[in-house]
Amino acid sequence: MGEGLQPRAVGPRIAAIVPAAGRGERLGGGTPKALRALGGRPMLVRSIEALRRAESVTQIVVAAPPTLVEVVAQLLGRDVRVIAGGAERVDSVRRALRAVDDDISVVLVHDAARPLTPSSLVDAVAAAVLAGHPAVIPVLGLTDTVKEVGPDGRVIRTPPRDGLRAVQTPQGFRRDVLAAAYALKDIPVTDDAGLAEALGVPVMTVPGAQEAFKVTQPHDLVLAEALLARCAPGDAPAGADSRGGTDSHGGLDVRGGSDVRSPG
Repeated sequence: MGEGLQPRAVGPRIAAIVPAAGRGERLGGGTPKALRALGGRPMLVRSIEALRRAESVTQIVVAAPPTLVEVVAQLLGRDVRVIAGGAERVDSVRRALRAVDDDISVVLVHDAARPLTPSSLVDAVAAAVLAGHPAVIPVLGLTDTVKEVGPDGRVIRTPPRDGLRAVQTPQGFRRDVLAAAYALKDIPVTDDAGLAEALGVPVMTVPGAQEAFKVTQPHDLVLAEALLARCAPGDAPAGADSRGGTDSHGGLDVRGGSDVRSPG
Protein backbone atom coordinates (compact mmCIF):
# COMPACT_ATOMS: atom_id res chain seq x y z
CA MET A 1 0.00 0.00 0.00
CA GLY A 2 3.00 2.27 -0.24
CA GLU A 3 4.96 4.07 2.39
CA GLY A 4 2.21 6.52 3.30
CA LEU A 5 2.11 10.28 3.12
CA GLN A 6 5.24 12.07 4.23
CA PRO A 7 4.71 15.24 6.34
CA ARG A 8 5.99 18.45 4.79
CA ALA A 9 8.35 20.41 6.97
CA VAL A 10 7.05 23.84 5.97
CA GLY A 11 4.43 25.48 3.79
CA PRO A 12 0.68 25.21 3.31
CA ARG A 13 -1.02 21.85 3.68
CA ILE A 14 -2.61 20.45 0.54
CA ALA A 15 -5.38 17.85 0.37
CA ALA A 16 -6.32 15.60 -2.52
CA ILE A 17 -9.96 14.53 -2.87
CA VAL A 18 -10.74 11.41 -4.90
CA PRO A 19 -14.42 10.79 -5.73
CA ALA A 20 -14.57 7.02 -6.25
CA ALA A 21 -18.17 6.05 -5.56
CA GLY A 22 -19.30 5.71 -9.18
CA ARG A 23 -20.53 2.47 -10.69
CA GLY A 24 -18.66 2.93 -13.97
CA GLU A 25 -21.29 1.15 -16.05
CA ARG A 26 -19.58 1.93 -19.36
CA LEU A 27 -16.55 -0.07 -18.28
CA GLY A 28 -18.68 -3.11 -17.37
CA GLY A 29 -17.49 -6.03 -15.28
CA GLY A 30 -20.00 -5.84 -12.40
CA THR A 31 -17.50 -4.06 -10.12
CA PRO A 32 -17.32 -0.32 -9.25
CA LYS A 33 -14.96 1.24 -11.78
CA ALA A 34 -12.42 2.46 -9.25
CA LEU A 35 -12.01 -1.08 -7.94
CA ARG A 36 -11.48 -2.74 -11.31
CA ALA A 37 -8.11 -4.46 -11.56
CA LEU A 38 -5.35 -2.91 -13.66
CA GLY A 39 -2.17 -4.96 -13.84
CA GLY A 40 -3.29 -6.98 -10.83
CA ARG A 41 -4.15 -4.01 -8.63
CA PRO A 42 -7.33 -1.91 -8.31
CA MET A 43 -7.23 1.33 -10.29
CA LEU A 44 -7.99 3.28 -7.13
CA VAL A 45 -4.87 1.91 -5.44
CA ARG A 46 -2.74 3.04 -8.38
CA SER A 47 -4.30 6.51 -8.36
CA ILE A 48 -3.69 6.88 -4.63
CA GLU A 49 -0.06 5.81 -5.01
CA ALA A 50 0.52 8.68 -7.46
CA LEU A 51 -0.88 11.10 -4.86
CA ARG A 52 1.25 9.56 -2.13
CA ARG A 53 4.40 10.04 -4.20
CA ALA A 54 3.61 13.70 -4.85
CA GLU A 55 5.73 15.99 -2.69
CA SER A 56 2.90 18.50 -2.23
CA VAL A 57 0.04 16.32 -0.93
CA THR A 58 -0.35 16.02 2.84
CA GLN A 59 -3.87 14.58 3.11
CA ILE A 60 -5.96 12.26 0.94
CA VAL A 61 -9.74 11.89 1.25
CA VAL A 62 -11.56 9.24 -0.79
CA ALA A 63 -15.33 9.11 -1.31
CA ALA A 64 -16.14 5.40 -1.69
CA PRO A 65 -19.34 3.50 -2.47
CA PRO A 66 -21.39 3.69 0.76
CA THR A 67 -21.55 -0.10 1.14
CA LEU A 68 -17.80 -0.50 0.64
CA VAL A 69 -16.31 2.17 2.92
CA GLU A 70 -14.67 -0.33 5.28
CA VAL A 71 -13.39 -2.46 2.39
CA VAL A 72 -11.84 0.55 0.67
CA ALA A 73 -10.37 1.85 3.93
CA GLN A 74 -8.61 -1.46 4.54
CA LEU A 75 -7.43 -1.51 0.94
CA LEU A 76 -5.89 1.96 1.02
CA GLY A 77 -4.40 2.10 4.50
CA ARG A 78 -4.64 4.33 7.55
CA ASP A 79 -3.07 7.41 5.93
CA VAL A 80 -6.14 7.79 3.65
CA ARG A 81 -9.45 9.07 5.03
CA VAL A 82 -12.34 7.16 3.44
CA ILE A 83 -15.91 8.45 3.60
CA ALA A 84 -19.22 7.41 2.04
CA GLY A 85 -19.77 9.04 -1.34
CA GLY A 86 -23.02 10.49 -2.62
CA ALA A 87 -25.51 9.74 -5.37
CA GLU A 88 -23.58 11.84 -7.91
CA ARG A 89 -19.95 12.89 -8.27
CA VAL A 90 -20.79 16.41 -7.14
CA ASP A 91 -22.29 15.00 -3.93
CA SER A 92 -19.17 12.93 -3.28
CA VAL A 93 -16.88 15.94 -3.69
CA ARG A 94 -19.03 18.03 -1.36
CA ARG A 95 -18.88 15.34 1.32
CA ALA A 96 -15.13 14.87 0.89
CA LEU A 97 -14.54 18.61 1.10
CA ARG A 98 -16.27 18.68 4.48
CA ALA A 99 -13.94 15.90 5.67
CA VAL A 100 -10.75 17.82 4.82
CA ASP A 101 -8.69 19.06 7.79
CA ASP A 102 -9.35 22.63 8.90
CA ASP A 103 -5.78 23.79 8.20
CA ILE A 104 -5.82 22.72 4.54
CA SER A 105 -5.50 25.74 2.23
CA VAL A 106 -5.32 24.08 -1.22
CA VAL A 107 -7.50 21.22 -2.46
CA LEU A 108 -6.89 19.01 -5.48
CA VAL A 109 -9.70 16.94 -6.99
CA HIS A 110 -8.53 13.84 -8.84
CA ASP A 111 -10.35 11.14 -10.81
CA ALA A 112 -9.86 7.63 -9.48
CA ALA A 113 -10.05 6.45 -13.10
CA ARG A 114 -6.77 8.15 -14.06
CA PRO A 115 -4.50 5.50 -12.53
CA LEU A 116 -1.32 6.31 -14.48
CA THR A 117 -1.18 10.02 -13.67
CA PRO A 118 2.42 11.07 -12.91
CA SER A 119 3.05 12.46 -9.45
CA SER A 120 4.95 15.29 -11.15
CA LEU A 121 1.66 16.48 -12.67
CA VAL A 122 0.05 16.48 -9.22
CA ASP A 123 2.88 18.68 -7.93
CA ALA A 124 2.71 20.99 -10.96
CA VAL A 125 -0.99 21.72 -10.38
CA ALA A 126 -0.43 22.29 -6.66
CA ALA A 127 2.53 24.60 -7.35
CA ALA A 128 0.46 26.73 -9.72
CA VAL A 129 -2.23 27.23 -7.05
CA LEU A 130 0.41 28.08 -4.46
CA ALA A 131 1.87 30.59 -6.93
CA GLY A 132 -1.37 32.58 -6.72
CA HIS A 133 -3.84 31.10 -9.22
CA PRO A 134 -7.20 30.37 -7.55
CA ALA A 135 -8.05 27.51 -9.92
CA VAL A 136 -5.72 25.38 -12.06
CA ILE A 137 -6.33 22.54 -14.52
CA PRO A 138 -3.97 20.33 -16.55
CA VAL A 139 -4.73 20.29 -20.28
CA LEU A 140 -3.60 18.72 -23.55
CA GLY A 141 -3.93 20.05 -27.08
CA LEU A 142 -6.33 18.24 -29.42
CA THR A 143 -5.16 16.24 -32.41
CA ASP A 144 -8.63 15.53 -33.85
CA THR A 145 -10.87 18.07 -35.51
CA VAL A 146 -13.92 18.82 -33.35
CA LYS A 147 -17.41 19.52 -34.69
CA GLU A 148 -20.36 21.08 -32.92
CA VAL A 149 -23.34 18.94 -33.89
CA GLY A 150 -27.05 19.64 -33.49
CA PRO A 151 -29.66 17.23 -32.09
CA ASP A 152 -30.55 16.17 -35.65
CA GLY A 153 -26.98 15.08 -36.35
CA ARG A 154 -26.18 18.03 -38.61
CA VAL A 155 -22.89 19.88 -38.14
CA ILE A 156 -23.41 23.40 -36.81
CA ARG A 157 -19.83 24.61 -36.96
CA THR A 158 -16.19 23.62 -36.70
CA PRO A 159 -14.51 25.54 -33.85
CA PRO A 160 -10.82 26.37 -34.37
CA ARG A 161 -8.78 23.56 -32.84
CA ASP A 162 -5.93 25.85 -31.77
CA GLY A 163 -7.95 27.26 -28.90
CA LEU A 164 -9.38 23.95 -27.67
CA ARG A 165 -7.89 21.74 -24.96
CA ALA A 166 -8.73 18.38 -23.41
CA VAL A 167 -8.94 18.67 -19.63
CA GLN A 168 -7.46 16.22 -17.11
CA THR A 169 -7.12 15.93 -13.36
CA PRO A 170 -6.04 16.64 -10.70
CA GLN A 171 -7.66 20.05 -10.77
CA GLY A 172 -6.44 22.38 -8.05
CA PHE A 173 -8.15 25.17 -6.13
CA ARG A 174 -7.79 27.49 -3.21
CA ARG A 175 -9.97 25.91 -0.59
CA ASP A 176 -12.29 28.89 -0.29
CA VAL A 177 -12.82 28.92 -4.06
CA LEU A 178 -13.71 25.23 -4.21
CA ALA A 179 -16.04 25.54 -1.22
CA ALA A 180 -17.85 28.49 -2.84
CA ALA A 181 -18.03 26.63 -6.16
CA TYR A 182 -19.63 23.58 -4.54
CA ALA A 183 -22.11 25.78 -2.72
CA LEU A 184 -23.66 26.45 -6.14
CA LYS A 185 -26.72 24.40 -7.04
CA ASP A 186 -27.98 22.99 -10.34
CA ILE A 187 -25.08 24.25 -12.46
CA PRO A 188 -24.69 21.92 -15.51
CA VAL A 189 -20.94 21.37 -15.69
CA THR A 190 -18.76 18.32 -16.31
CA ASP A 191 -15.74 19.20 -14.20
CA ASP A 192 -14.83 21.05 -11.01
CA ALA A 193 -13.30 23.98 -12.86
CA GLY A 194 -16.64 24.56 -14.57
CA LEU A 195 -18.12 25.44 -11.19
CA ALA A 196 -15.26 27.86 -10.55
CA GLU A 197 -15.93 29.44 -13.94
CA ALA A 198 -19.58 29.83 -12.98
CA LEU A 199 -18.38 31.91 -10.02
CA GLY A 200 -16.37 34.12 -12.35
CA VAL A 201 -13.07 32.76 -11.00
CA PRO A 202 -10.21 32.74 -13.55
CA VAL A 203 -8.94 29.24 -14.32
CA MET A 204 -5.27 28.79 -15.25
CA THR A 205 -3.92 25.85 -17.26
CA VAL A 206 -0.72 23.83 -16.95
CA PRO A 207 0.54 21.19 -19.40
CA GLY A 208 -1.08 17.81 -18.85
CA ALA A 209 0.38 14.35 -19.38
CA GLN A 210 -0.52 11.79 -22.05
CA GLU A 211 -0.50 8.95 -19.52
CA ALA A 212 -3.06 10.74 -17.33
CA PHE A 213 -5.91 9.60 -19.58
CA LYS A 214 -9.19 8.50 -18.06
CA VAL A 215 -10.13 4.82 -18.07
CA THR A 216 -13.80 4.90 -19.06
CA GLN A 217 -14.34 2.34 -21.82
CA PRO A 218 -13.03 -1.24 -22.07
CA HIS A 219 -10.48 -0.19 -24.71
CA ASP A 220 -9.05 2.37 -22.25
CA LEU A 221 -8.37 -0.46 -19.83
CA VAL A 222 -6.63 -2.41 -22.61
CA LEU A 223 -4.43 0.61 -23.35
CA ALA A 224 -3.56 1.08 -19.68
CA GLU A 225 -2.68 -2.62 -19.35
CA ALA A 226 -0.48 -2.36 -22.43
CA LEU A 227 1.37 0.66 -21.05
CA LEU A 228 2.04 -1.15 -17.79
CA ALA A 229 3.22 -4.27 -19.62
CA ARG A 230 5.68 -2.28 -21.76
CA CYS A 231 7.36 -0.56 -18.84
CA ALA A 232 10.36 -1.99 -17.04
CA PRO A 233 10.02 -1.71 -13.23
CA GLY A 234 12.32 1.32 -13.08
CA ASP A 235 10.51 3.11 -15.91
CA ALA A 236 6.93 2.31 -14.93
CA PRO A 237 4.21 4.98 -15.18
CA ALA A 238 3.21 6.75 -12.00
CA GLY A 239 0.46 4.25 -11.22
CA ALA A 240 2.62 1.18 -11.79
CA ASP A 241 3.98 -1.12 -9.12
CA SER A 242 7.69 -0.33 -9.21
CA ARG A 243 8.43 -3.57 -7.37
CA GLY A 244 7.33 -5.62 -10.38
CA GLY A 245 4.76 -8.41 -10.28
CA THR A 246 1.37 -7.90 -8.70
CA ASP A 247 0.30 -6.48 -5.40
CA SER A 248 -1.29 -8.81 -2.88
CA HIS A 249 -4.55 -6.89 -3.23
CA GLY A 250 -4.92 -8.22 -6.77
CA GLY A 251 -8.25 -7.67 -8.46
CA LEU A 252 -10.51 -6.90 -5.53
CA ASP A 253 -13.62 -9.07 -5.60
CA VAL A 254 -16.43 -7.02 -4.09
CA ARG A 255 -19.30 -8.87 -5.68
CA GLY A 256 -19.96 -11.20 -2.78
CA GLY A 257 -22.21 -9.84 -0.07
CA SER A 258 -22.06 -6.17 -1.09
CA ASP A 259 -24.30 -4.12 -3.30
CA VAL A 260 -21.82 -3.07 -5.98
CA ARG A 261 -24.52 -1.07 -7.70
CA SER A 262 -24.20 1.56 -5.02
CA PRO A 263 -24.62 5.18 -6.10
CA GLY A 264 -21.85 7.13 -7.79
